[in-house]
Amino acid sequence: MSLPRPRIVRFDHWTHPVFDQRVTAATDVQLLVQAMPASLADAARGLEGAHAYHVTAAKDELSAAAFVTQELLQACPQLLCASSTGAGFDPIDVPACTRAGVAVVNQSGGNAVSVAEHALGLIIGLAHRITESDRLLRRERGFSREDLTGRELAGKTVGVVGIGNTGRRVAALASAFSMRVLAHDPLLSAEEIRQRGAQPVSLHELLERSDFVSLHCPRDATTRGMIDAAAFARMKRGAYFVTTARGGIHDEAALHAALQSGHLAGAGLDVWDQEPPPLDSPLLQHPSVIATYHTAGVTHECRETMATWSADQLVGLLSGERPPRLVNPEVWPVFARRFEAILGRPIQAAA
Repeated sequence: MSLPRPRIVRFDHWTHPVFDQRVTAATDVQLLVQAMPASLADAARGLEGAHAYHVTAAKDELSAAAFVTQELLQACPQLLCASSTGAGFDPIDVPACTRAGVAVVNQSGGNAVSVAEHALGLIIGLAHRITESDRLLRRERGFSREDLTGRELAGKTVGVVGIGNTGRRVAALASAFSMRVLAHDPLLSAEEIRQRGAQPVSLHELLERSDFVSLHCPRDATTRGMIDAAAFARMKRGAYFVTTARGGIHDEAALHAALQSGHLAGAGLDVWDQEPPPLDSPLLQHPSVIATYHTAGVTHECRETMATWSADQLVGLLSGERPPRLVNPEVWPVFARRFEAILGRPIQAAA
């Protein structure tokens, strides 16, 4: 009896064409692209027989029915893997996947260069008041150049919250501008942080000493709401807040209050509680905010890299390889047993 051919399914949200090309070129797997579901029943039908589900990381661009929930997992008993298109995996209930023996993979690191460049762009834009100047020059007269006096980056301090794949690149770029770099990352030792180009400090010390605070941490139970009114109050008067991480880590209302009071000089925001934010968002109306639409990782190079990594990781996993970017490594023993039971062959032994 022939073994089942592993099936990868994605819904018809835009993805870089290299993903479909690379998966299709792998003769030992099959790819199905299904219509975006409007209900759980639609999603279950679309994922019928799927062994891997490739789902966009953009939660606000995805039908709620397509989220990887406990209910969806129960409706898809053959599912072995939930794969996020990006570094984030907001639409995937990771604990539910772990309980179900489903591996969760992402593309962590694939967007690091683009996001780090964007973060530094926000820092430069805020310091030199580039966006403020652009807005005024297009609509007003009667102001002077001194009304837009900016600041040099050299000699200033940037505090990097989370010095992983992206944060370490921000540290390197900031150092190239002769900035001092502090970092807080509870997942790394002090020595590892130093090796990544930063001085290790507590979060409180980072907030108190930094001229620019830049977030590069994941959103999870430990970080959700972490940068609240108390955190903004702890920051230096006249400091700047930048985030290219995830909405929900910082409190938008508290940030607006800190800007309105003059305690903070400005903010560069690429991520929002709701994406895109409503047009009447107070932060969008504030002149000292540079706002972008979660586009830090939206570059041609990054999109191609993420799609390539996604395809290669899924093809490898379905051939029995342990994936390089496994979000829930504790699932592996159960996953291995399910893989053999469903696909009729064992996973490959570790090299």
